[in-house]
Order: sequence, then structure tokens, then C-alpha cells
Amino acid sequence: MAALFVPGNTPGQGLAQREGTCWNARMSEPADASPRILYCRCAYAQVVPQEVKDGVLRHLCAAGEPFESVADLCEMSARRDGRLAELAAGGPLKIVACHPRAVRWLFHAAGAPLPPDEAVTPIVNMRALSVEEACAALGERP
Repeated sequence: MAALFVPGNTPGQGLAQREGTCWNARMSEPADASPRILYCRCAYAQVVPQEVKDGVLRHLCAAGEPFESVADLCEMSARRDGRLAELAAGGPLKIVACHPRAVRWLFHAAGAPLPPDEAVTPIVNMRALSVEEACAALGERP
């Protein structure tokens, strides 16, 4: 199940106490049409360095903007989770996970291909970037 992180609830407290789960909810379309953010915890394959995952998660919590966190996109793809189709069809989406080609294939394999335009669905590669680089790739959202 995905968790929606809502600002104003002691950023970082959810990470320390409940391993990143603040609220169980669905992400809605932001009013300003900025891309929604999807953060993958990579809980099963564990190919993303732990310090990068934790640093980016702390950064997202501190940013004060809602984002959706999933345990593992690979596992969701293997189950053909219907939430992937909802995410793919829901408008601009910025994904924070691993290699862009792998993320695109995971959505495709689940029957929920992402838009091919990198500007519509940029993917931040936590597997290859440092915490600072990944946070900078998130753009204006600190």
C-alpha cells in the first residue's frame, strides 16, 4: 500500500518511528499542476544505497509538499498492481526510484506504460546519484 506524506506532521518523525509511513491515503492532483512525486523505497531488491533513500526521504518530508511513497515498484509490477495504471494515467508525475529505463519497463510490464516524454514523467535515479544530486534533480521542491 502507498503512503501519502502530508506536510505539517513533524517532518522526519514518521521515518524515525514508523519507517516512513505517516498516512495511508491516495495522492491527489496538486492545484498548481506541478508534477506529483512518487518515491520508491526499493524495499525488496535493495539496489539503492540506504543512505541515499533515507536522505531523499528526509528531504521530501522537509519540503512540505505531499508525495506518495511505495515500498517497491518492482514488487508492484510483478503483481500488476492497478495503482501503477492510476499513477501512469494521472498526469505529470516525477518518480524517485532507480534507473529510468528499468522504471519505465516496470510500468510497461504491469500494463501501465508511462508517457514517453521525459518532461512529463522525469525519473530521478537514486541508484546512480548522491543524496545531494538526487535532491537537486527534484527541482524547485527542496
